[in-house]
Amino acid sequence: MTKTLIALFVSAALAPLALAAAEPPAMPAGLPAFAADKPLPVPQVERKTLANGLQVWVVPRDGVPRVDFVLAFRGAGLAADDPATPAFASMLAGLMPEGTATRDSRAIAEAAQSFGGSVGAFASNDGLSLSANALASKSADMAGLLADVARSPAFPEEEVRLAKANALQGLKAAEAQPGFRAERAMLAALYGDHPYSRTQSTEAGIAAVDRARLQAEYARRIRPDRGLLVVTGRISADDAFALAERHFGDWKAEGEPLAATAPSRAEAPPARVHLDRPGSVQSTLRLGRPAVPATHEDAIPLRLASTVLGGSFSSRLMQNLREEKGYTYGAGLGQRSLAAGGALVANADVRNEVTGAALKEFFAEFERLGREPVPAVELEMNKRYVAGSYLVSNQLQASVAGSLASNWLVGLPPEYLGEYVPKVRAVTAEQVQAMGAKYFVPAQQSIVVVGDKAVMEQLADYGEFTEAR
Repeated sequence: MTKTLIALFVSAALAPLALAAAEPPAMPAGLPAFAADKPLPVPQVERKTLANGLQVWVVPRDGVPRVDFVLAFRGAGLAADDPATPAFASMLAGLMPEGTATRDSRAIAEAAQSFGGSVGAFASNDGLSLSANALASKSADMAGLLADVARSPAFPEEEVRLAKANALQGLKAAEAQPGFRAERAMLAALYGDHPYSRTQSTEAGIAAVDRARLQAEYARRIRPDRGLLVVTGRISADDAFALAERHFGDWKAEGEPLAATAPSRAEAPPARVHLDRPGSVQSTLRLGRPAVPATHEDAIPLRLASTVLGGSFSSRLMQNLREEKGYTYGAGLGQRSLAAGGALVANADVRNEVTGAALKEFFAEFERLGREPVPAVELEMNKRYVAGSYLVSNQLQASVAGSLASNWLVGLPPEYLGEYVPKVRAVTAEQVQAMGAKYFVPAQQSIVVVGDKAVMEQLADYGEFTEAR
């Protein structure tokens, strides 16, 4: 059977399925309307600041017999990295649970497991966080283990070598992905020389990491007066405060703290960048511009506007580029809200022959959002999606601890956890339209295209593109 006949047979076989997918099934008559959103059950956050400056927030919960800890350090993340060693904070975080003055990595892991939980660490743009969890009956033991990891990391030479080798292999794999290259170019377009532009590792940066540098950076970044300990679960506030005092109260900060991250720019000259990927049958597209920090008054209405455009499967970009045009498997748009700035970045991987047409549809949807109000039904659907996703994601006590710590790192108070959904529900169609007119003007968007040079003819209408690696 020839390839042509096979293709015809497959097309004929799938045609009924495609038709069925294009026609959503009718819903039964008489279904009740959606109920109102239930409020997030946020109990009072009990707060205390230790004499050394460490803040402690406790959220007692009567659910499963478990206690969750998050220990976050503001300003200790990727934005604090030296330009010569971008993404250093990720390696610093990853190595902290790999050995202390009294335990090696295996002993740490076995101790955590014996307490019914685990210990981990990660870095974000604005901070570095350690997390741990344990059975409620072992919460005191886990607090001691967390303190050991936070206060006495040893950065063993063999663990450092292994981390560097793994990072180099990970970087090689990432460099082969067009999305990684597109992100690097878009970060430069969005943030210029700001630290937020340097969140991807480099071979030279990985090679420069050694035990001495890790120890020095740990001393500069990880200090109690820039820290927050969040404790959630089956534990009383008094008991949690006592654990914090016992394990962290005598920790002394030394030297001057790191300076706060300078504000990133709110606007940027639109860039046009092409990265060659010879032989590629797809173009990886990124469109973006700087936006606002998490504490800005536009942050929540902008969240709703970005969701309408590209934040879910039902979003306009997905329905247009995937469902109607068939240009891509998926198109989306994300809002990045950080402590010192933010960004809006849209994305899609499209067939070579529709690269220019896809950009046209992106901009058409951007313009429509600012030109006309979102219909009431569509607005309500997106409100329910944003609010519902938030409510579901914060049902687990570990998520509550993580949300409180993440919010604190970007400058948001503990009350924000319960204020978010009501604020989302209060956004009007006029506000969403205003966000479209303010932040989605096509002329303000940078464009990055990773793909074969054959697509360049389709980009002529969008300005002069520079070549990057």
